[in-house]
Amino acid sequence: MAEAVAPSRWQARLASVVLVAFALVTFAAGLTAWQKYRMLAGTLTPGPYVDNPLVEVDTYFRNLMGWRTGLLVLALLQFSIWLADMRDVADALWREGQRRRRGWLVFGWVIPLAQLFVPKMFINDLWAASRPASQRRRGHPLLTVWWLSVLVAANAYGDGSADLKKAVDARQARHALRHLMISDGLYICAAALSIVVVWHLVRRLESAAAMTPVVV
Repeated sequence: MAEAVAPSRWQARLASVVLVAFALVTFAAGLTAWQKYRMLAGTLTPGPYVDNPLVEVDTYFRNLMGWRTGLLVLALLQFSIWLADMRDVADALWREGQRRRRGWLVFGWVIPLAQLFVPKMFINDLWAASRPASQRRRGHPLLTVWWLSVLVAANAYGDGSADLKKAVDARQARHALRHLMISDGLYICAAALSIVVVWHLVRRLESAAAMTPVVV
């Protein structure tokens, strides 16, 4: 029996919601880091722990960083679930073009070296499956820019949190906070581009699936 196979928009919406939540918490953490950075630039005077402005800002900052880490893990998980849903459609459209088994949807994010190219391979294969059979080509400038943003966000200035914990004076703490704020900006850019890629691929696969009934 032939029928159209279409991607579910529910997983794309959920992935987008998690990515937006991650970006908002990251932005809030960056603002708190900036406030702490400015406070450390002034003269620090000893005072009680209760109602101490620096302690209050530091508490908010640590809580937001914890939420950011949790939302990052959740975003990776939901993005992988969305990829699995898109893989169902791509298998129906161009099964032989999908180069990696489904297990790599999870392991590709955590295995060293594989992290650098396996997730991008899945996206490239989905993109090619969404094109007409005579025009299938893996890769696109949008996908390249997106993946570079993800790699840079994940690897650049990643030592900011560790340096902040090891800081022994205000100068070292401010240096670590600068790295953290830059890292926050990179993560927000990567999250925004991830949402663009999610919906671009959903629309392309919807269009390809509507025009290509498959046997199920």
